[in-house]
Amino acid sequence: MVSLDGRMRRNIFLLACCQAIGQAGNTMMFSATALAVVTFYPHRDFATLPVTLQHLGVMLWVFPASLLMQRMGRRFGFRVGSVFGMIGASIVGYGLYSASFMAMCLGGLMLGYAVACLQMYRFAAVELAPPSHRAKAISWVTAGGVAAAVLGPSLVRWTHDQLVPLYLATYIGMVCVHITVFTLMSFIRFPPQAEVKAVPGGGAQAENLLPARPLRVIASQPRFIAAALSGMVAFGTMSFVMSASPLAIVACGMPHTEAHWVIFLHVLGMFVPSFFTGNLITRFGTSMVMLWGIGLLLLGVVAGLTGMTEWNFRIALTLNGVGWNFLFVGATALVTTCYRPSERGKAQALNDFLVFGTTASTSFLAGFLQERLGWYPLNLFAILLVAVAVLAVGWLRWQLERQPQQAPG
Repeated sequence: MVSLDGRMRRNIFLLACCQAIGQAGNTMMFSATALAVVTFYPHRDFATLPVTLQHLGVMLWVFPASLLMQRMGRRFGFRVGSVFGMIGASIVGYGLYSASFMAMCLGGLMLGYAVACLQMYRFAAVELAPPSHRAKAISWVTAGGVAAAVLGPSLVRWTHDQLVPLYLATYIGMVCVHITVFTLMSFIRFPPQAEVKAVPGGGAQAENLLPARPLRVIASQPRFIAAALSGMVAFGTMSFVMSASPLAIVACGMPHTEAHWVIFLHVLGMFVPSFFTGNLITRFGTSMVMLWGIGLLLLGVVAGLTGMTEWNFRIALTLNGVGWNFLFVGATALVTTCYRPSERGKAQALNDFLVFGTTASTSFLAGFLQERLGWYPLNLFAILLVAVAVLAVGWLRWQLERQPQQAPG
């Protein structure tokens, strides 16, 4: 097994730092936006629309962002993402200051590009490590979100009342977050973008030089289908519950600070397991860890259905975060086995297009269902989402039993 040298460790560490800081900005957007909107906008059931448009932006921007990186390199592409983050956060802040709901929505759409790049950090981690460390590299970079769990909600708690209107300082802080990521990205050395050509009679040693297949061929593989569906459910369920929880908490008469605390526990649940998720995948197999994630997502729904006290919200959102981690890291590790280097850009883009298309839909439905039906029906709907992942992973395991040589468990 090839080990990680000092250069690889340094690059992965810096990428994890960028993940932590960038994810902190994303957490600030989730924590603050719905509560900021309701300070001036009368239609509370649309309070999550700027966040929904951020997810829609991810879906729209992911193909151009991925293809730009394929052509110009990871560092250039990630720094462009940071620029979009600065612009998007500025527009959202201006929208709040001027009481313009449309401007906040536009800012969310612009932030989608930054988040699309942020989500590609996990794929970049694979390129910084040897194949034997693929799952661990994904897990380690994802673990950068642990700092985001502390930094993001803490910045919201500290900034939300520093300027008038409420949360204006939060969006100024988001601009500073993206400036920091832009700067740190200068110190990461990504592998050069090499031209990939077919080699006649290639054999095993030329596997990386095989020509690119059509996207429909890549997407029709059972592994890709299961990975994409699982990623869609993981992010969709997480976004569905997390987007609605601040509104539900405040609707129960609890203070805004309780919503910040619940999001803090949720983000901790999302990223703390990343310190060992890669080892669990290596030991027990990808599909088994994904099944554990599905079980934890269901337990989170059960906790949400058993009451509406502060501890119900805390436990439900923490379990939701841990379940997301197991299912999403497993799905990411699985999808990286489905494409050749020359297919990287379009395969990763298609996966994230599907994932964040689902996330955009669920984040919008979250605010709508919470205001129209309430917290309990929303959690019942989440069960339907998780059922899709059960079917996808179960189908994958059945396929692997029939053809075990095609993919690791």
